[in-house]
Amino acid sequence: MVASTFGAAPLCPMREPRLLFLLPLIMAAHAALAQPANEDCNSAVNLCSQQPQPGNNTGAVGWPGFCPGSANVLWYSFITNSQGGPVNVNVSGINCDTTLGRDNELSVVVLNGDGSCTPGSFNAASSCREDSVDFTLTTPALAPNTQYWVIVAGAANNGANPANCGFNVATGGPGANIVGVDFYAGPDVILSEGGNTQLLATGGTTYEWSPTSGLSSNTSAAPNARPNETTIYTVTTQINGCTYSDDVLVEVRRLIDPPNTITPNGDGKNDTWVIYGISDYPQADVNIYDRWGQRVYHSVGYKEPFSGGGLPTATYYWVIQLNKLEGQTTPYTGFLTLVN
Repeated sequence: MVASTFGAAPLCPMREPRLLFLLPLIMAAHAALAQPANEDCNSAVNLCSQQPQPGNNTGAVGWPGFCPGSANVLWYSFITNSQGGPVNVNVSGINCDTTLGRDNELSVVVLNGDGSCTPGSFNAASSCREDSVDFTLTTPALAPNTQYWVIVAGAANNGANPANCGFNVATGGPGANIVGVDFYAGPDVILSEGGNTQLLATGGTTYEWSPTSGLSSNTSAAPNARPNETTIYTVTTQINGCTYSDDVLVEVRRLIDPPNTITPNGDGKNDTWVIYGISDYPQADVNIYDRWGQRVYHSVGYKEPFSGGGLPTATYYWVIQLNKLEGQTTPYTGFLTLVN
């Protein structure tokens, strides 16, 4: 029987389906060893402030590590905010290859450079830091509005081979934070019911507000807001290739605030239904009904607070129409529990 040579067609046609079956496994194994895209400075992954970025330095080659005994380098970059200052680089979720002879520590260093991505164009902007558990590197104060690079690499100080690890990396701190520094949704607002206010987002490029209810525009930096109820508005923008969001609270306060319980027992405490704010509406129409729908109290102007008037302990239903000078508002409704 003649043996087949490498590359020749198989002599036994029954083996071809078996090779096809193994092909996905071979391709998957090859993909698992594929080099990360950001093993090169030119393909450094952009780090957005306080937004963790997953990484895995398995298979990374390229330049050796900038920290002693490190290799398998991955590149990241970030731009400091307009104030500058120290930046925290947090490495978390470290999950390393447990192959015998391979270390389980990652190293991190921050570099500055001229953007040319050539070996001689970088200088250390921080010391090196390495660990096998979650850790944070804090840089000295960095210049504002400046691009820096973060190098994450496997360390081999106690092993024959540098670590191959999955991890998350994120930036934050005074020099990196964008929300509240270079982007702001504006101060919280308190409105009387039916009122309006102008929101004002600062920083960023384009704007997207949500929810849209009560807004004159959802793409303006300064929309007019007239919500019917207390609402948290979120505005989103883009800065240096990153998406950031900030919130502003518009609190709508009711024009009147009726309590839900009175105890007319003559002890001088909570004996009458005192409706805070109703004195501002001298034409207010106040009605109280029992559970059968029979009106048990009616007043225009509410000069004398309701005290129960011999009514039994029960829960009553009320409707108040303020009758403002500029027109009627939506009636206020609710329940009042009377406890003798």
